[in-house]
Amino acid sequence: MGSGLFLFALLLCLSTASLWTVRAEDPYLFFTWKVTYGTISPLGVPQQGILINGEFPGPNINSTTNNNVVVNIFNHLDEPFLIHWSGIQHRKNCWQDGLPGTTCPIPAGTNFTYHFQVKDQIGSFFYYPSTAMHRAAGGFGGLRINSRLLIPVPYADPEDDYTVLIGDWYTKSHTSHTALKQLLDSGRTLARPDGILINGKNAKGDGNLQPEKTYKYRICNVGLRTSLNFRIQNHPMKLVEMEGSHVVQNDYQSLDVHVGQCFSVLVTANQEPRDYYMVASTRFMKTIHMSKAIIRYTNGKGPASSDLPEAPMGWAWSLNQFRTFRWNLTASAARPNPQGSFRYGSINITRTIKLVNSFGNVDGKLRYAINGVSHVEPETPLKLAEYFRVPEKVFKYDAITDEGIPEGSTTITVAPNVLNATYRNFVEIIFENHEKRLQSWHLNGYSFFAVAIEPGKWSPEKRTNYNLLDAVSRHTIQVFPKSWAAILLTFDNCGMWNLRSELTENRYLGQQLYVSVLSPALSLRDEYNIPDRTLLCGVVKGMPLPKPYTI
Repeated sequence: MGSGLFLFALLLCLSTASLWTVRAEDPYLFFTWKVTYGTISPLGVPQQGILINGEFPGPNINSTTNNNVVVNIFNHLDEPFLIHWSGIQHRKNCWQDGLPGTTCPIPAGTNFTYHFQVKDQIGSFFYYPSTAMHRAAGGFGGLRINSRLLIPVPYADPEDDYTVLIGDWYTKSHTSHTALKQLLDSGRTLARPDGILINGKNAKGDGNLQPEKTYKYRICNVGLRTSLNFRIQNHPMKLVEMEGSHVVQNDYQSLDVHVGQCFSVLVTANQEPRDYYMVASTRFMKTIHMSKAIIRYTNGKGPASSDLPEAPMGWAWSLNQFRTFRWNLTASAARPNPQGSFRYGSINITRTIKLVNSFGNVDGKLRYAINGVSHVEPETPLKLAEYFRVPEKVFKYDAITDEGIPEGSTTITVAPNVLNATYRNFVEIIFENHEKRLQSWHLNGYSFFAVAIEPGKWSPEKRTNYNLLDAVSRHTIQVFPKSWAAILLTFDNCGMWNLRSELTENRYLGQQLYVSVLSPALSLRDEYNIPDRTLLCGVVKGMPLPKPYTI
């Protein structure tokens, strides 16, 4: 080979290698958010809301699997603030979870940058403020993760894709979130909500449909405490995805969406061209609140009918609907760890954790608890205390046992509630609800297999009723009154992860805990080091950084 040709070939190889290196890093999405107060009137009553870049709800994040998401948040409120990314697993990176147990709040007048990767996930999610009662004032928005182009989804591309955030809403005072916080701090409970919102509005319209086209709606319940039923007038909804998992595609006239849950549905515009209502209404309440939004055919010739589809009655209907949800085992998509495993039903359970929710009075004030312990947030985030090797200065591990508590027990201890879990153990968690109100539970950092919900009390014999083949892999599960639910998962994501009641009153007054999953090797293969410029507070402020993890 001549020297000129050899040099050309060498340069070509180097150029190709360089190009490959650039392409090997996943794309970045950058956002700058200004969090401010602003006057909003979603139910016709002016009140102080929390806006992101002047928007209520906040901006929609539209990402793709494995994207790096960088969000620089400027806190222009008059108090500390955090954003939590509900359902995002943050593999090996609980530092970005945005909860008081993992992160120091962003002080007023300062900024903080979140940097996380939506690794091996697809689906519909949302974000919201995790500090104080800020969620009651807004600051929430949609977060979608689209499948990469090389990985097909089990349905044709829709004509358009809409996020629909539904939730209960309070108008207690001009500064409603502050009033609700003061109410809870005084030991009282929240009253019933004042109304229901669809995308921050009541009785407003959004979305135009072209005849015979199919549209995707991502429906998330971002409210504080109320289960909602969602339906679209004269249009069945084909359920295709739930909290990050493709599901067997059944048609539904309506869907119960419990607090913290997200569903994706396909709707085809094949009815008489006119306006139609989408409806969200309360479930399991004597007084029914309802919100409507209009979807409009582009060639429509008439207003929406006042004859609205009715919501179902009772929680047995909702339980039966849950039993129709099945994981789509044939779809190409990111899978729960261990990657590609469908045989969760044949893995030996190494630990059973029974969690019983309760409530009672402590020093004359209402508290909610898990297994008799009501969590309180210490000044030092739990993960920081653990990482800096000073957990004993902040909390004690395993304040609760794995056996639950007897029904009717009202003894409550107020303390940080941290459960110590063994890395890569396959565990069974039982949620038992002895109360007369529905519960909704969420686990950060993971998806779990929701294998059963049944009335009554759990016992080992109930395992024969588990769905051990195609239970949906998800991150929330509801537990009906006087009922139990069972989930299965592998604790394979190191970090400090929050397990909580999605009912905001319950969570705020202690019905949550953190699961500590440590890497025995303290290795970067299992968990990332504390990021640069992490906010430090409490007992770790001013301490030297520990020796970093290595491979």
